[in-house]
Order: sequence, then C-alpha cells, then structure tokens
Amino acid sequence: MKEWDAIVVGAGHNGLVNACYLQRAGLDVLVVEKNDWIGGAAVSRSLTPGFTYSNCSYVCSLFRPEIMRDLELPRHGLQVIAYEGGAVFTRDGDYLANYRDHDAHRREFARFSPRDAEAYDRYSRDVTRQCRFIQPLLMRTAPDPTSLRPRDLGELLYLGRKFAGLGADEMARTLRFWTMSIADFLDEYFETDVIKAYFALSGIIGTALGPMSPGTAYILLHHYMGEVDGSVGAWGFARGGMGAVSNALAASFQASGGTIRTGVEVASILVRDGKAQGVVLAGGEEIRAKMVVSNADVKRTFLTLVEERDLPETFLRQVKNFKIRGSSGKVNIALDTMPEFPALPKDSPCMQADLHFTDSIERMERAYDDWKDGRWSADPFLDVVIPTTLDPTMAPPGKHFMSCFVQYCPPKVEGRDWTDADRDAFGETVISQIAEYSPGFRDRIVHMEVRTPRELEAEVGLTEGNIFQGELTFDQLLFNRPVPGYAQYRSPIGGLYMCGSSTHPGGGVMGAPGRNAAAEILRDLKRGAKHMSPAHDVI
Repeated sequence: MKEWDAIVVGAGHNGLVNACYLQRAGLDVLVVEKNDWIGGAAVSRSLTPGFTYSNCSYVCSLFRPEIMRDLELPRHGLQVIAYEGGAVFTRDGDYLANYRDHDAHRREFARFSPRDAEAYDRYSRDVTRQCRFIQPLLMRTAPDPTSLRPRDLGELLYLGRKFAGLGADEMARTLRFWTMSIADFLDEYFETDVIKAYFALSGIIGTALGPMSPGTAYILLHHYMGEVDGSVGAWGFARGGMGAVSNALAASFQASGGTIRTGVEVASILVRDGKAQGVVLAGGEEIRAKMVVSNADVKRTFLTLVEERDLPETFLRQVKNFKIRGSSGKVNIALDTMPEFPALPKDSPCMQADLHFTDSIERMERAYDDWKDGRWSADPFLDVVIPTTLDPTMAPPGKHFMSCFVQYCPPKVEGRDWTDADRDAFGETVISQIAEYSPGFRDRIVHMEVRTPRELEAEVGLTEGNIFQGELTFDQLLFNRPVPGYAQYRSPIGGLYMCGSSTHPGGGVMGAPGRNAAAEILRDLKRGAKHMSPAHDVI
C-alpha cells in the first residue's frame, strides 16, 4: 500500500493552497474531496443549461496577491475583473450610488449630507490606519503567548513593537475599534442613515451578530483588507465564477505533480499511538500518509473525523465552545433579461457591482432580531450582484446571472431542522424584496437555486452553514483561533494539521490559512520554502 507524504482533506481553496505549497516543496501530496467537483465554497456550477453559478462565495478581493504570484495563478487561468460602483436603494425611491473612485464617492455623499462628505476623508484615513496595523499579521503565524520557544517570543515581541509604535492615542483607538460595534463606530463619522447602512454591511456579512453588537467594527476591517490589481479595498468578479480560483489552484497543484481524488468522502482520520497515519474513506478504504492536513472546520475535524479518546479533555471542551453559528443564506437566479431598477438612470454603472435594499442600520438590526428568534429575516439584508454585467461567459447572450447573499438565516428554524417548504418560503422572501424595487422581476426568472445553512452544511461541509468556519469575534482571533495553544495550525495529535478558515486569520476566499499552515508544516519538516513569498516584516 502506497504511503503519501501528506493527505489534504477537502479541496476547498485553503486545502488547495496548502497542497500547492507542500507539493512544490517536494512532498508527494494527495487531496481528497467528498464531492465530484473541487472548490468547496469557491465553486462554479452549471445548474441550468447555459448558466454558470457562483453558488456559494461570489466576489473576489481577499485572496492574497503573494499567493497568486507564488502559485502562478494568472498563468493557470485566473482573471479577476474589478468592479466600479454599486447602489443602496432607499424606500423613498432614491438611491445612494457607490463608486470606486474616492472623489466621485465623496461627491455622492455630499448629495445627502455635506457634513458626511467631509467626514468620509477622515473615515477612510482611520480605517486605512487600522488596515496597515492588521494586514501584515495575515501572513504570519500567530504566536502562543504561553510558550517560551524563541520563535513565539520573537513573534510576541514583533506584535508588542508594532502596537507600541502606534503611540498612546492610536493604541486606545485601536483597542476600542476592535471591540466596538459597527453602528457606534459609524456614528462617530456620519449622520445619514443610508450612508451608515452602506458601510455597516461589511460589519455583518457572514456573522451571527447585528450591527449594534460589539465586535462588528473589526469584521468591517476584515472585508476591507483585500485588493484587486494592487487597488486596496477593491472587489471584483473572478472570470468564469469563483470556481476559477479553485480551478487555477488545482491546475497549479497538478502541474507540480500533485494528485486530486474527488467523490471520496473521509469518514475518519486514522490515528495510532497519538499520531495521524492516514484517512479512512466512507467505503472503508484506508489511505496511508505521514501526515494529514484538514481543511474542514475545527468542529468537523475534531468532533466528527477524530475519536474523542485521541484528544485531551481540555482541548475537546475548547473545540465544543468554539462559536460556529450559521447566519447566512444564498439565492442564485438565472434571468432571461437584465432586471430594471427605475431609481437608477438607464445603463447606470451602479448595476455592475453590489446592490442593497436595506437603507438603515435599524432595518439591519431588526433583521438580526428575527435571526435571534430562530426565523429567517422577514426584511433581510441582501447583497446582490450581477456578475454577467462584466463577465458575459456566465450566461447565454442577453441573459444574466444574479447572486443574492442573504443575512440573516438561522441554522435551525425555531429550534427544528429546515424543511423544503421552509427553504422555498425563505427564497420567496428574497424575491419579494427585490421585486419591490424592480418591477417585473419575477417574470424574468428562468431558474433559481435557494441555499440555507442546511444546504451549505450538507454540500460544502460548513458547520451550521457558517461561511467563515467560525465567527470573527475578538475572542476568536489571532492566538485564540481556533483555540488557545493551538493557533499554529497544529493539533494535539502528531502529524495532524489544520489549514481551514477556522484557523488564523479567518474566513473569506483569502488563502492565508492554507499558506500559513504549509509554512509551519515545512518548518516542522526542516525543509526550505524558497518557493514561498515571506511574510511581511519578517523578523
């Protein structure tokens, strides 16, 4: 029986990033995936003739440019098209246009409030300062503050120096920013409801918190740190859908000699004498390896794939307490013509980016109240994009694909499991909201896919449908992610590593967890990593 150097469980984007780096370092790597396709949540699927859906993740920005360069992803077909605008529709028939250009954006704010237009410069400056502090940490392994190992002490010293370099006032602002709500943060800059609603959306996407919940200001920052073609904070569409990211990673991996097996579900990780020795597939087949890297979330890895007897009691308790609460759904729609929004001028560039219908933080908070009561939101927050406005490859000529990210959607409905009838009613709630602003919208629909946390967990393996594999709250960041003492991508079991979004720096199609885990594995193997771009500010 062949023994692989490493088996990576799950062909999501972090698993593929990890596998690429290990393979390029000379290891013989096998990636196993339960679905018949790769990509996890970064996937493109054809569910109705002629249309391609990005049916989970839907926009690209957070993916680290260092990883793109290292793995030569553009050479393997990845192209990201930056989008320019967007709009928030208001209930009185107006709209707030959003532009990538800072000055154009500022002029639009002035239409609603000259004071807010002036505040926009100050807001942008302060958020950028926070980005500059946190961004270098994305590609570094978080230290163990209880360890006396030289490397951990060095990283703690690095963090201390970086924090001390902020100065007393900036230190206080940073600590406050990390712990305050996005609503309170925005109140310090803006007075107009629709402007605050536009910025608040990044503080709630993918998390089981409302805009008035402490900690949501940091979540805004998490979404602000991406870039497209060197433009920080920009977002765009992967040409061909988000599966283009995963397909480029797979092509890079296979070009280096790596192997991918699809349609094989891992039933358990094989552990003997305290060390991972391979995996057991659902059909009973054993595949041996010198190490196993799990791209599954921390709960699925240690509460499902590993026997409890192989884990310390304290570690198990911490894993069980790790917060993974589903709060999101997705509705994907094939349209026979471009929808019309009367509030927008004809052929407005705003149609080429995010469209929102929630025009106040209060409406967002009420939607969150529904989630807390175990119901999908009667008036949900929708993040709507039509990628085919910039990427015509995803639909037949003249037709369009619309992606609707939905907040809030609970993992259970009033304490019980979702039913198909619940799913259909949830989808109807989404369509009804869009139709309020787009007359004739229903008549344009030729196909629709509705995804609740039930579907996200069953297909993608996201526990409770949580898109970040764990909430991005202050108690679950840096050396606390996923649990204290195990934030370095290792586990209590020898040879078993983690590389998914449950680890630092968290979720989104970023690739950093997969890359950082590979760096730690190669360090343990005492192998060089000349093919890997160094982290920022290397000590």
